[in-house]
Amino acid sequence: MQVAAVVNMQIQAATHARARMRNQRLPGWLLCHTEAMTDLAPRIWNRLQATDREWLQLLARQAGPLARVALVGGAVRDALLEQTPQDLDVVAEGTDIQALARASALPFLYHPAFQNATVTLPDGRGADLVQARRETYPVAGHNPVPHSGTLEDDLRRRDFAVNALALLIGPGGEVTLLDDLKGLSDLEARMLRPLHPRSFHEDASRLIRGARLAARLGFKAHPELLRQVPGALAVADQTPRLWAELRLLLSEVRPGAAARTLEGWGAGELLPGVEWLEQLDAAQDAGQPVSPQLYAAAALHTSPDPERLAERLGLGDRPAALLARALSGTYFPDGTPERVLRGLLRPDAPVPLTGRDVLALGVPPGRAVGEALDYLTQLRRGGQISSRADEQTALQKYLGAERPE
Repeated sequence: MQVAAVVNMQIQAATHARARMRNQRLPGWLLCHTEAMTDLAPRIWNRLQATDREWLQLLARQAGPLARVALVGGAVRDALLEQTPQDLDVVAEGTDIQALARASALPFLYHPAFQNATVTLPDGRGADLVQARRETYPVAGHNPVPHSGTLEDDLRRRDFAVNALALLIGPGGEVTLLDDLKGLSDLEARMLRPLHPRSFHEDASRLIRGARLAARLGFKAHPELLRQVPGALAVADQTPRLWAELRLLLSEVRPGAAARTLEGWGAGELLPGVEWLEQLDAAQDAGQPVSPQLYAAAALHTSPDPERLAERLGLGDRPAALLARALSGTYFPDGTPERVLRGLLRPDAPVPLTGRDVLALGVPPGRAVGEALDYLTQLRRGGQISSRADEQTALQKYLGAERPE
């Protein structure tokens, strides 16, 4: 079976898998959340790792009697989807963040501009400890200006309603679920809804985060999200965080699916080469390891200005170098990134003869093998040979004739 046919079959299978994910039923206890709000909080709490629960309880005790400490964002969302949360985002109101981080007795890095701390958990994960705040954006796409605020203010500044759920943790270990922005309803509908009309204009990187989430979790876009896409595109060039998010997209489990989501939302211009990225998804589904650099190289291949794209995404030189090697005539073994990429971008490219082939024609090991391969490389670069049969014929003539000076 031809490689292209296999890849097409794999893409179709992946498409069907995504459809099944979108149609997958949510946990029954989530579907009846209006009657079970008090039951959801302990369910969320029990999805956390035991060591994470201990750390959160310690924070709630150390924060003081007038403070509030809450687990917010993706951790709450993932727990409701019956996943074990890995990335912890904690908001504290009415207490000093630096002192609270120090009281946890774990290593941390304090960020005074936003009064946040990044705490290193015992297993090496980083957790964000955030001072409750509200934000304003004097210039669209630039960093926001923080202002003191409440826990509710902090939830309202977030990207999507499904990420604005909070698990309030009491000093005695009691937990309460807060859903002031109807995140549970959106979670039940598998819907991504921005929290205010200028959300994407203020921070266009939210568009990319939405596509990453939608592809990863099988969510769909709320009409308000689609309405805001043009506003995000209008300020993309002045939003450095958007390009950082695109680089993170290339490290998703299935970057092609996320890129296709962006295209479906009308933002395909931000990351070219969605067809190649999807084919790399299919290769990965079939068991072929595919690195973020390989995905980046595929995107560069179809970009009208690959150097500019690499600069914006902060890719460095390695993806472009990988692409150059894949498009060259140099031999690479099966399974290498160069060979995988070449198979996608140049499926008809012949496999160059190797030193083993030269030895099979009777050339003794040593310098003569390298000279024969160099000769073939020169012919290949000059366009004088274009198939493996051409190489074999040229090599036989070369070996049977006097070698050029």
